[in-house]
Amino acid sequence: MGAGHDHGHAHGPPAGTATAAYRGRLRVALSITLTVMVVEIVGGVVAGSLALVADAAHMATDALGLGMSLLAIHFATRPPTGHRTYGYARAEILAALANCLLLLGVGGYVLYEAVQRFVTPTVTEGGLTIVFGLIGLVANMISLTLLVRGQAESLNVRGAFLEVAADALGSLAVIISAVVILTTGWQAADPVASLLIGLMIVPRTLKLLRETLDVLLESAPKDVDMTQVRTHVLALDGVEDIHDLHVWTITSGMPVLSAHVVVRSDVLNAIGNEKMLHELQGCLGDHFDVEHCTFQLEPRGHAEHEARLCH
Repeated sequence: MGAGHDHGHAHGPPAGTATAAYRGRLRVALSITLTVMVVEIVGGVVAGSLALVADAAHMATDALGLGMSLLAIHFATRPPTGHRTYGYARAEILAALANCLLLLGVGGYVLYEAVQRFVTPTVTEGGLTIVFGLIGLVANMISLTLLVRGQAESLNVRGAFLEVAADALGSLAVIISAVVILTTGWQAADPVASLLIGLMIVPRTLKLLRETLDVLLESAPKDVDMTQVRTHVLALDGVEDIHDLHVWTITSGMPVLSAHVVVRSDVLNAIGNEKMLHELQGCLGDHFDVEHCTFQLEPRGHAEHEARLCH
């Protein structure tokens, strides 16, 4: 480290990502999803219910998404290399992006098929549809229980949680439509339920897609206020300025920060680089949830010197 270019690190990236802690639960959820998917496909064909088939199609997407999540965890926990300095941690975010695209495709398909059912009505067996819908609902509630904690910590687990939640609501819609068909004979209840399933999928997926793109575009985490970060750093004794301040997220549970901090020479000479770095790290650690911090300490005028060198 050259003079005026000291770098401080709060601590290194965690050995595992937020999603990795829920690997076992994701595996159980995947097994449940695959089983119920097959049951609902059979039920949809036997009962002639588009809503059941649509829910099974969504479950197929869930199964693929859960499988990709588990594969992403495998890559994300691999150690960093000289070429990939953060390892494969961002594989989780890429899996979440793929989940979003798949969900949007399934949502569009369900909406299209529901409209087709209005144009060409078919007969649905209400009793059988209720039985298979209840099986799907119970299975989805079990999966939701397994994933509810992890969805608050990982975008990837949240994607899986939202998919299963949409499935649970879809199963409920299937059951209600079947009850309507049994009690009133109104066959259009089945495509109506299918439309509701499609409309439940799309908005949640768009929200997750926006959060995923924020990570890929290296936007500041939503719980980190850049103005407050700047204010806290500038409040430290001896700090004159802060520039090149960046906060971004590598993957779920791994926010990082880097900044150039201009410190008065007399203060830096009096307390030393190490104490100044400790104060900066303590300041941010007390107020912001940032996993890894890198600071470059520099005297006044050094930024202009670097700018001249770059030109």
